[in-house]
Amino acid sequence: MGSTEILADGLQTIEGIERLYDACKGIAYGLAFQILREQMAAEDVVQEAFLSVWRSRRRYDPSKGAVKTWVLTIVRNRAIDRLRQDRSQVNVVELDTANVGPDDSGDPAIVEPERLWIREALQALPETQREPILLAYFGGYTHSQIAARKNLPLGTVKAQLRMGLHRLSVAMAPASSINVME
Repeated sequence: MGSTEILADGLQTIEGIERLYDACKGIAYGLAFQILREQMAAEDVVQEAFLSVWRSRRRYDPSKGAVKTWVLTIVRNRAIDRLRQDRSQVNVVELDTANVGPDDSGDPAIVEPERLWIREALQALPETQREPILLAYFGGYTHSQIAARKNLPLGTVKAQLRMGLHRLSVAMAPASSINVME
C-alpha cells in the first residue's frame, strides 16, 4: 500500500497519524533542529507540527505532493515561525552543507542515505544557488533578508532560489520513488 493510500485512510485515525509520525519523526526533528539549533525548541516544533497535521488532515491533497513533503513543509514553516519569533535573542549562524539533513535519532538505515542525498544534492548546486537555499530553508531568512545580506536585488535572489529548487527537484525525481510509509 502506498503512502497516499495510507494517508487517505490513515490520517482520519490516531493510529494513522502515529504511523506517519513514526515514519517521519527523524527527518522532521532533523529539519527543525537544523533551523533552530536547539533540541527542546526542535522537539516542540515537531510536536506542534504534528498537531497541525492532525488538525488540517482534511486539507491534504495527494495531487500536490507526497505526505512526507507536506509534513516537512509544516515542520519547516513552524520552525521558521519560531526562529523569527526568537530572532532578537538568537545569534545568526553560518550554515554549512556538512550539517544539513536529519539528525541521528531516526533509523540509521533510513536517515543516513537521506542525509547523504541532501548533502550531495546541495553541494552539487552552484554556490549562487546553494547559499540562498540554505539561508531560506535552513536559516529562516526571508527573500528580502537574503537580498540584503548578499547585497543583491530581490529579483536576483528569487531567481537563484527558483533555479536551485528546480535543480533539486530534478535531482530528487529518482529519490522520490522511495516510500516512507512502506
